[in-house]
Amino acid sequence: MAFFRSDEQLQHLGTEILEKTWAEFPDLQKHQLALTWIVYDSPVIVNTGGAISPEEFWKYPVRGFSYRGDEPIYPASIVKLFYLVAIHEWLEGNMIPPSAELERAIRDMIVESSNDATSLILDMLTGTTSGPELPPGPFETWKSQRNIVNRYYKSLGWEELEAINVNQKTWGDGPYGRERAFLGDLLENRNILTTNATARLLHTIVGGIAVSMTRSQEMMSLLKRDLNVPGDSPDETQVMGFLGEGLPSNARLWSKAGWTSQVRHDAAYIEIPDHSPYLIVVFIEGTSPSQRKNILPFISKSLVSVINMK
Repeated sequence: MAFFRSDEQLQHLGTEILEKTWAEFPDLQKHQLALTWIVYDSPVIVNTGGAISPEEFWKYPVRGFSYRGDEPIYPASIVKLFYLVAIHEWLEGNMIPPSAELERAIRDMIVESSNDATSLILDMLTGTTSGPELPPGPFETWKSQRNIVNRYYKSLGWEELEAINVNQKTWGDGPYGRERAFLGDLLENRNILTTNATARLLHTIVGGIAVSMTRSQEMMSLLKRDLNVPGDSPDETQVMGFLGEGLPSNARLWSKAGWTSQVRHDAAYIEIPDHSPYLIVVFIEGTSPSQRKNILPFISKSLVSVINMK
């Protein structure tokens, strides 16, 4: 059972937006898009600074709509959300010591979407390092350690997390040595997420119950985006060419984007005055690079036009 309840109104609106998207971008195939949309009705239980306990938080139902929400897809830098929560869990449990350098890496992983920073974070989470290929015995030990983040998420018992894989670093040019061997000959061990799994994790961060109230607030501060960026800004701003581009200037945005030459994703929590807050995760695969940069803003603008007034 999903963490949100299916809603007839959102089903109608969501389907309408998808149909408009495919009409606007005819090269986008129906299997190249996945989406999860959550609306927070009054009383709004998120972005409250963690005002209620986790037990109380999960008692509040939220309305939602998903299209291919359980479809496993390569997440690109969206996986950094999962490493963000995990590193805060490790710090909270004193499994690793805090340091200024670690704090710098956490910030750069989310704010700048730095792959180099993410490499350090995953090393710290797992006690593994990149390097030359290993003999079979040590490599098995290395692989077991590298799966500790997967084991953490499986321990949460969320059905949305059953199909995910979060054990790979993110790369610019690609993996080498033991990292390439770990990925598999056919890339069968690459990172995998779904929009439903991503939505539920972001839901807990925005709800103030990811790890702790204080740590959720720290994560939210890193996810906050400035909408006042030039139209020709690079992808690294995670606004132009993503969901933030489709928002009015008075909106507030917290998000994490992910992109490669083959995919373009975004996961966002959005507040607009006089509108119900909402959470939206969209994964886009394939299509031409120029089309991909326009799809997420189009979907975002379409959502803004139909989101229920309070």
